[in-house]
Amino acid sequence: KPDEIAICSVISACANLGALDKAKWIHDYTGLNGFESSLPINNALINMYAKCGGLDAARDVFEKMPTKNVVSWSSMINAFSMHGEANEALMLFARMKQENVEPNEVTFVGVLYGCSHAGLVEEGKKMFASMTDEHNITPKLEHYGCMVDLFGRANRLREALEVIESMPMAPNVVIWGSLMSACRVNGELELGEVAAKHILELEPDHDGALVLMSNIYAREQRWEDVRKIRLVMEEKNVFKEKGLSRIDLNGKSHEFLIGDKRHEQSDEIYAKLEEVVSKLKLVGYVPDSGSVLVDV
Repeated sequence: KPDEIAICSVISACANLGALDKAKWIHDYTGLNGFESSLPINNALINMYAKCGGLDAARDVFEKMPTKNVVSWSSMINAFSMHGEANEALMLFARMKQENVEPNEVTFVGVLYGCSHAGLVEEGKKMFASMTDEHNITPKLEHYGCMVDLFGRANRLREALEVIESMPMAPNVVIWGSLMSACRVNGELELGEVAAKHILELEPDHDGALVLMSNIYAREQRWEDVRKIRLVMEEKNVFKEKGLSRIDLNGKSHEFLIGDKRHEQSDEIYAKLEEVVSKLKLVGYVPDSGSVLVDV
């Protein structure tokens, strides 16, 4: 019979697969085999359901747990944040403090992530300050990264740069990449170039930096600069890897690549996409071609 460690390993595998049907199966298995009160297993189940899109199931596991620790609270806060429920995450954080559970570094990553993706800038600033002021937690790279993302998504790019410049540790590629992505979205070419150059100093062959620089130049219609970047990419044989997505439906996995038409239902899928695009246009949405890498 599998022990607690083996069950946690299987739960982790289901979480990484993002397969909700398998997640439900392993959850049922834990209940039928006497693991329903296991703290590590319940914590793992919350994380698994969050990654598989089962937010309600994660909440149900959390609320029914006979005992909870800081990992339980942090996992549930992170689950809310992952699913765009920042207010729920903040309310749970407040409830956590009311129950005298001291938050840790992971807790604050979840809270700050939620604030960032919900545009709660002022709340995020307060939470970041409270780490040192109230909880004696020294912010780490991940927390600074959340703050850069928070300001970047709110188009407060100079404040994002100030966060980077105030960091006690050297910013990494992820930090600069967050700023550069925000600059591309908001058309801030000059600062975007600065961020891109820092990335390329750290990773000269960073495909994302080169592609995003091309996108920034294309948005500003600087076609000669686009051409130069593309030449550099060709010389270094650097290309952006195609994104892959996978969904599980009725026990069968379906994988998709950008521009891939090998799926057996490809015609139906693209027909539905055309229908969606047509409806978007009818209500006033138009394509943003600012980052198309040709002169149109």
